[in-house]
Amino acid sequence: MTTFPVITSTLSAKELGEFIKDKYQLKEDFKCELFRTGMNHTYFLSNNKDKYVLRVYSHNWRTKSEIVEEIELLKLLKENNLSVSFPIQDKNGELIQEINAPEGIRYVVLFSFAQGDKIRFMDNETCLEIGSLMAKIHNLTSDKTINRVSYDKKSLVEQPYNYLNQFFSDKLPEMEFIKEFGQDFRDTDFDNTQNGILHMDIWYDNMAVTDEREITIFDFDFCGNGNQILDVAYFCKQLFFIESDKEKYESKVQSFLNGYRKDRSLSEKELGLIPKAGASVFVFYLGIQAQRFDWSNIFLTENYLKMFVGRIKSWLEYYEKKEITVANKV
Repeated sequence: MTTFPVITSTLSAKELGEFIKDKYQLKEDFKCELFRTGMNHTYFLSNNKDKYVLRVYSHNWRTKSEIVEEIELLKLLKENNLSVSFPIQDKNGELIQEINAPEGIRYVVLFSFAQGDKIRFMDNETCLEIGSLMAKIHNLTSDKTINRVSYDKKSLVEQPYNYLNQFFSDKLPEMEFIKEFGQDFRDTDFDNTQNGILHMDIWYDNMAVTDEREITIFDFDFCGNGNQILDVAYFCKQLFFIESDKEKYESKVQSFLNGYRKDRSLSEKELGLIPKAGASVFVFYLGIQAQRFDWSNIFLTENYLKMFVGRIKSWLEYYEKKEITVANKV
């Protein structure tokens, strides 16, 4: 019988656990369990005392050099006492493992476990603390670069449109909207805004919050370079869709922005860029779903495209009627 090649596999949690316990000299009572598959695969290793997160990068998703850059960024943040999930060295001081999976080489990194819970509906004080932590990360990484993607007008909108165009006709109203937004976005002035390293995916699903509102940010898989207002805008846009009550949204987004401004300035120009910047990140992630349609998103249909673009439109329409302002620094 012919053995067919595979696009992606799910590694055995039992065998992966044995491999990691040996590499990291963990006690035999550690148990490895698959947490979820997705852009990458995530496993938990735990016993009655300790817990770790194991990320198995998908084949041909990130190069080893890109993962090294992510790790170096996390080491920099940890060394400066910023609360992030950080990589763990194995018994030989290595941070990246290689596994020969059926589809090819997959890289594996063991991370510290972020204490706390994922909180979808967070209070104002938590939003303020998230803003403050984001600002501290941006302060440390301002004007720095890493050897990874630069988030610019091409990578944010033009390339995603081309990925989507492989599946959807450019005559669809949603595709026409993305194209028109891209033309408008190309004319947007990002000059004289703060640049540096970006996380690009800070929202409730990538952070843990304790009862004392201690926040740990994780999953820097999309980190890169660009205008740091993109991180700010993305969090605001995620909050916008979490909070259907826009009075609550306005209150929480003000807390978040005030928390950010406790530690880092935001110019009126940057505040004015938030609507388009937030929309551009959502277009980018829609393009990612098309780029990795082979295994990451079974919902990529015309109905899904209509729903997703509808969310982008509603965000932009909301801010056509109002400005983003913040109160005096707290």
